[in-house]
Amino acid sequence: MRIITFIPISSRMLGIIAGIIVITVITVIFPREIFAANNKFGIHLAVANLEDIKKAADLVNSTGGKWGYVTLVIQENDRNREKWQEVFDFLREFHLIPLIRLATNPQSNFWKRPQKEDVDEWVNFLESLNWVVKNRYIILFNEPNHGLEWGGTVDPEGYANIAKAFAEKLKTKNKDYFIMLAGLDASAPSSSPLYEDEAFYLDRVINTISSSKFNELFSGWVSHSYPNPGFLGSVYDTGRGTLKTYQWELEILGEKGIKDLPVFITETGWDGGRMSKERIGDLYKTAFESIWVPDERVKAVTPFVLSYLSEPFAIFSWIAPDNQNFYPQYYVTQNISKVKGSPEIVEKGQIITDLPEKMIVKSTYRFKITLINEGQALWDKSDGYELAVDDNPYVEALFDNISKIKPGGDQSINVTLKTKQDIGKGKLKISLKKDNQKIIESKEWLFEILPLPRLEFKIGFFPKVKAQAKDVELQIFNDNEELIYKEKNIPVSQGKGIIEKVPNIIVGRRYRLVVLRPYYLPRQKHIIFQKDLNQTGFTVMLPLDFNIDGKFNLADLGTLWNNKNLSSLWFIK
Repeated sequence: MRIITFIPISSRMLGIIAGIIVITVITVIFPREIFAANNKFGIHLAVANLEDIKKAADLVNSTGGKWGYVTLVIQENDRNREKWQEVFDFLREFHLIPLIRLATNPQSNFWKRPQKEDVDEWVNFLESLNWVVKNRYIILFNEPNHGLEWGGTVDPEGYANIAKAFAEKLKTKNKDYFIMLAGLDASAPSSSPLYEDEAFYLDRVINTISSSKFNELFSGWVSHSYPNPGFLGSVYDTGRGTLKTYQWELEILGEKGIKDLPVFITETGWDGGRMSKERIGDLYKTAFESIWVPDERVKAVTPFVLSYLSEPFAIFSWIAPDNQNFYPQYYVTQNISKVKGSPEIVEKGQIITDLPEKMIVKSTYRFKITLINEGQALWDKSDGYELAVDDNPYVEALFDNISKIKPGGDQSINVTLKTKQDIGKGKLKISLKKDNQKIIESKEWLFEILPLPRLEFKIGFFPKVKAQAKDVELQIFNDNEELIYKEKNIPVSQGKGIIEKVPNIIVGRRYRLVVLRPYYLPRQKHIIFQKDLNQTGFTVMLPLDFNIDGKFNLADLGTLWNNKNLSSLWFIK
């Protein structure tokens, strides 16, 4: 169905005035490809804005559902890469799969006929987008068995050649394009040049393309299964011009040697101007629960239309003219139980690490790693994305949560590593997992776990160069000025202090050591830690920090004035 208001004879209104040929067929469910968990619920959007995308997600992903469908139309004068990438990113965030129908531009009272020369521009535009899921669903135009949809004149052979040219070029560019012919109007009469009966039209299209080439190029079937006559039909009617039009169409395809194709009902709906909205809600409930959901051939159903507030299609709108309130079919469909879809998504990216080669047992380390998203998914903990390392005897890892890393984006993630008590050499990879399944791995990390090293330091306390003390504290800071270890009440004898076991350091890296003692100004020293024994010394500490704030200023003199006993620190007893 076209989204313009100036067509004098609506393709949908033709269902009222045209004769309806109803052919009763036996429904046979053929074996075909088995898809992953699939949420069939969808909706047709007239406008691809954030507001309608949110409303669509609330509708089709409700009641246990996820990854429903939306049908969208892109006109050739609207091939704005920034706009449509933003739309795709919104769809990605709200877990909606786009079915993209290509369109030309309106000319006078009909739609311009596409040309083979248009193919490259379309392909370049579609290739510029980062798609939402692996399958790039493409619908080649709309109801070409209406002359007004095809340059003013029905031309099945011309449409077939255009569709073939588009499909071949797209498939050559990327095998992920899931290409489908335009949905046809099953209620159109055979009345050239403006209309052609769908059965006759389809026969000529397939003959032009050939069955073998059709099976090679086209992956699914689009159906406009409207409940005619007059969009007032029963859900239980069968055959052409009913909700089960797609079954009649599949019969025709089978007779022409076409493989079993998954069905995408991208348009359907009842006339809300001549039928109560409550009744329409009941009909949708029956249709979903009794026809579409149980039929394994049906992949998606996107009724026409979520929001259309003007003629001629306001009768199909699921939203009232105030654009705020929903009609009953919205709430009825929203409350139907759904499944969590699991479409295939291209996962690609990098885990950038700079991890140490030599660590110490029984230690804790904090690092940052970088995740770079080069695929299609939006990486977020709420969607089951997490970082992990395999079980091993040497280290445990704790990672910060992943939060909305968009395709093309990156994020710095904090990781805490805790070494166990085993000494030895090991190797690990950090993995990005989705629902506990690995999707990306880092390069292999080779490391060695060493025993806790010993630190000996020399220190004097003015006026005693080789003094004794029991209240010395040593702090160790890394290159990021993070305190990684401190030990209090270190005994100092003859100007020498010892820490028998120093954890949390990386052998071969530089650290800042700070020695503290009450009433003395701090002293510091840099050292590169080695395994086993490490030795260093500090400048003599001066007893000038009378207020114990780590520095000397006038406040210290005030404290000394108020507590003259502190002056004894300057004398040898």
